[in-house]
Amino acid sequence: RLRADVQGVNHRLSLKMPDQADDAYQVYVNGQLVGEFGRFTESKVTAYPALPEGFTLPKGVGNGPIAIAIRMWMDSATRFNSPDAGGLHGPPVLGYASFIQNLTRLDYDDMAHYFGSVYLEVLILFMALLMAAALFWLDRQEQAYLWLALVCTVTLLHNAIVLSVNVIAWIGQTQAVVLRDVILHPARIGLWVLFWGYWFRLWRIGLLHKVVWPLVAVLMVGTAMIRPPLYGQMVPIHYATYISPALLAVKLGLGVLLLLVAYRGFTTQKTEGWLAASAVLLGIVANFTSELRLVHVPTMFMAFGFVIQLGTIATVASLLIITVMLLRRFIQAQALKEQWKMEIEQARQVQQVLIPHELPQVSGLTIESEYRPAREVGGDFFQILPLETPGTVLVVVGDVTGKGMQAGMLVALIVGAIRASVLHSIDPIEILHEVNDQLCERQHAIATCLILRIDPDGKVSIANAGQLPPYLNGKEFGMDGAFPLGMVPNSDFSIASFVMELGDSLFLMSDGVVEAQDAHGTLFGFDRISELLGQRATSARIAQAAQEFGQEDDILVLQVRRVEA
Repeated sequence: RLRADVQGVNHRLSLKMPDQADDAYQVYVNGQLVGEFGRFTESKVTAYPALPEGFTLPKGVGNGPIAIAIRMWMDSATRFNSPDAGGLHGPPVLGYASFIQNLTRLDYDDMAHYFGSVYLEVLILFMALLMAAALFWLDRQEQAYLWLALVCTVTLLHNAIVLSVNVIAWIGQTQAVVLRDVILHPARIGLWVLFWGYWFRLWRIGLLHKVVWPLVAVLMVGTAMIRPPLYGQMVPIHYATYISPALLAVKLGLGVLLLLVAYRGFTTQKTEGWLAASAVLLGIVANFTSELRLVHVPTMFMAFGFVIQLGTIATVASLLIITVMLLRRFIQAQALKEQWKMEIEQARQVQQVLIPHELPQVSGLTIESEYRPAREVGGDFFQILPLETPGTVLVVVGDVTGKGMQAGMLVALIVGAIRASVLHSIDPIEILHEVNDQLCERQHAIATCLILRIDPDGKVSIANAGQLPPYLNGKEFGMDGAFPLGMVPNSDFSIASFVMELGDSLFLMSDGVVEAQDAHGTLFGFDRISELLGQRATSARIAQAAQEFGQEDDILVLQVRRVEA
């Protein structure tokens, strides 16, 4: 309580409270409540981090003595934070309302100069977050973009709490401590470690997760034990003697882990070594400023009337370096993608040359084909090769392992080998053996293939290496199983022969028809193929039905019908 004599005052008066107080208070003048800092209810009090406050006195106060009473409330954990905890840390100031208002503005101006560099850090963080999110949206394969966005998000939230509680009372003191110190700060350190792990593309990134998150969890729990509301109430004071050094060891352990990740990255990727090393060291400085103060390293500087935090300088510089590295990697990735697109387009053009669009005319036969690749470059292939004897033709269908450009190149190899073999042999089994020998000399070059020769008299000779057997007049032609090409040298392939009469129809298909599946995982299957063949469906209709059912692989359907020459 304080009594003051304010005789003869003709202007409105205000009372400015000190900037620091533990923890909440109410101001009464002549028994009348004129204001409060904190939220007082019948059941509890919510305290906020201290802010400069001025309270205007009621009208009529100024013609005699007044009684000022300040009602204080302190959180039970506050007394353990500092030796002089409790009450007001300075005297109230009574004066004209305009003067008190100017004093309050000056206090906020001082705070703006103190936290001015943090506003710059928030701006840089927001820009880095937008860039990382945009790059990840453009390139989902690069996980480092995502983890940098998470780092920026957590750091933004941390700084937003620091700034906002020094401008407006919107979050309670205890909640601010829990969010800022207990949750966000440990999480930020862990995210920095993981970001660099993804950046350097460490192959044991799963193990890094298993090490980082338990350390972060320990750091969170330990920090909560020496912060309100646990400290001093549920956790005895003398426990801090043991908890604080242990937490320091855990936090330094995360720092050492970050250095190990960086060292591992430098040894595997030396291209960006110096840039990455600078960014890592600056990141360590930004996250360990409190530890640097323990060894008397200056962490605050004055420049043009503003307080510059060492952590802010380190964060901004680190993000600028990382931004350069991000753009460099993104440009390289886009250039590589363009190169791949060009190579795939070239492979597609090669395949278009190898896969006939206009089928050759063969006397006594009508041939129809329908080919629908699952990607730009398919793995199915077929060839119609008329031979020197009029009415004799070789029909080749096959499927190579894999998809994309590698499959397209393998198709080119097989088709070239088949065409070369035809120059000195038209026997399907000999052609398969020769192609098999060439593929066995290469690693991971495996393909199924069926070759049939149709003579002018309708005789058909078939050699099959793992391909689906043909359908003759709507019924599957039985053949023994055999290994695909490229698996076993000197392999025995299944052979068969029969005669096509006038009007007979022969269908050859790839497994992409059978293995088409709908959203529920149901296969197109052989029964649907038999049903379509029973309805005398064309090759285009069968391929369309399989594709609409749910295409998973390349679809190839080839129909050969014997007619009058």
